[in-house]
Amino acid sequence: MTHPAQIGKYEIHGELGTGGMGVVLKGWDPAIARGVAIKSINKASHKTDELAAVMNRFRQEAQAVGRLVHPGIVQIYDYIEDDQGAYIVMELVNGKTLAHHIAEGDRYDINEVGQIITQLLDGIGYAHGKGVVHRDIKPSNLLINKDGRIKINDFGIAHVESSTLTQVGDMLGTPHYMSPEQFMGVNIDGLTDLFAIGVIAYELLTGKRPFTGNMATVMHQVMSVEPTPASELNTQLAPAMDAVLRKAMAKKKVDRYQTAREFSDAFREAIRVSLHLESAQAAAPDGGALLNVSRMLNTETTLSGTDAFGIAARQDSPLSLDTSIKKARLLIVDDDERILAALKSLFRQRYHVFVTTDGNKALEFLRKYQMHVIISDQRMPIMLGVELLRQSREISPRSVRILLTGYSDLASIVGSINDGEVYRFINKPWDNEALQTLVAEAVTIALELADTPATVVGLPEKMTPGVLVIDGDEDIFRATRELISGLCPVFYAADSQSALHLLQQHEIAVILADVETGQAKLISLLKLLKQENPQILTIIVTKAADSELVIELINQAQVFRILSKPLSVGLLKSQIQAALQRYLTYKQTPRLTKMLRVDPPTLTHGSGVGARILDTLKTLRGRWFGAS
Repeated sequence: MTHPAQIGKYEIHGELGTGGMGVVLKGWDPAIARGVAIKSINKASHKTDELAAVMNRFRQEAQAVGRLVHPGIVQIYDYIEDDQGAYIVMELVNGKTLAHHIAEGDRYDINEVGQIITQLLDGIGYAHGKGVVHRDIKPSNLLINKDGRIKINDFGIAHVESSTLTQVGDMLGTPHYMSPEQFMGVNIDGLTDLFAIGVIAYELLTGKRPFTGNMATVMHQVMSVEPTPASELNTQLAPAMDAVLRKAMAKKKVDRYQTAREFSDAFREAIRVSLHLESAQAAAPDGGALLNVSRMLNTETTLSGTDAFGIAARQDSPLSLDTSIKKARLLIVDDDERILAALKSLFRQRYHVFVTTDGNKALEFLRKYQMHVIISDQRMPIMLGVELLRQSREISPRSVRILLTGYSDLASIVGSINDGEVYRFINKPWDNEALQTLVAEAVTIALELADTPATVVGLPEKMTPGVLVIDGDEDIFRATRELISGLCPVFYAADSQSALHLLQQHEIAVILADVETGQAKLISLLKLLKQENPQILTIIVTKAADSELVIELINQAQVFRILSKPLSVGLLKSQIQAALQRYLTYKQTPRLTKMLRVDPPTLTHGSGVGARILDTLKTLRGRWFGAS
């Protein structure tokens, strides 16, 4: 089959395969030099009477996934439609489907299945939170990229809460993974996705599908027959896992887990219990094809006699920390044990230090014990640093997070700040003295904020503090005004000088700045602004591939979010709203701005541009926000 040399701005470099509706092409975006996957529909290949429905379904996929930005979901970048066809431009995942791995005979040990299913539940839980139900979760729609991350793909029959495209009576899905309500053709919701994930978990843990045969047989089993308990097929599984899978695949929706988080928490616990049972049976796990077998959390002597999760070495005694010792607690996660040993040695005299190579064990530990500072590597086989920091922010929002990395992958850096809200980036190899100073600062902030109550301030219908857009060509300003002018004022500045004038005239909550390499005045303004007025949130928009510039802005300007060009309108709106909400939270609890502390930038404060900017910003202290 021949393909066009170009679709829109995208160069076509071949074919990746076929999808549920058409061909998936390999493309190249020359504007930002990245590969993309392009799902296409050829209008001529569909009958006239069915084309409208096919196109509606295709547009719905773009609509459904275009609103989802999550590391566990294949991201959509663009949608194009012309006389010949329609095209969804999306993230190119370097990896294979879970179905491919299963067909190749790859088997996963208990811990690896835990990684797969919890990642899957995290991604689908996020989608459900955005009002999107996938409705066709199956191994062929789950991609595993080369670093071990699960990516949910093909939302081709997804349902959006606001959509009426799919009517009662439609039966959509793949039989072996379909829920009872799908076979009955009644209204379905997120519990259908959770049912399918339960089926996949059973299949991965036992090597067998719970429901087998032709469609009629599968339908009968799904509606009326309980699968063989998983522990009978895999003796390394604890009975707790049978209970979890039985609830996940319950015939009645009311009997199932009602949220992905509820399912995930129960599944994690069943995995933990099964791993302990396996250890007690001295059953060494087979080598896995995807993820490394995790190692138990190494800790300081405050965990005497137990492992990291309270499983006693020889007796069932609970894990406890000596809370009478007032040292701060550091949790360090890195897949290189030499680095863990070096960092433990560096900090053990001053802090309680807890180290692990396994991100999931780190998160479980965080759920039980407060950590003041979290230091994480970026690229790890079991869980990427981006994902660890994102989840740790949800579990322990008062912890101060530091990324320690030997890589300058811009996409990962952006993900870390957007999802994990890191306090600082430290490059490997590090300078011991500089790292000690940084950790001491982070600990000071964390100890001060440890007892600050968590507050969630909702957005009002109308607010006085506004958004200041610094944008040379006004494109971002016009989009922002269109998106949020009903919520708050939106001001425009073409340059730094105009921005300073507006900062003196109006209460500004968020600055949205178009930043490129070489804009020294604007970069100086953003750094000094955070030093003098830390409550103002900064979102930068950039197409620059300069990771050093981005790290500089994170470390010295504490930017709130980083958005890449071309901009997603939905993402822009959601991030501005998140920043406005955070500003109101800071206004209610000013102590929280301590987490935004930055050192004074290396600027000439006595003369020149830096001094004039600084003098102006000092006049703003406390004017709108209150004295800090």
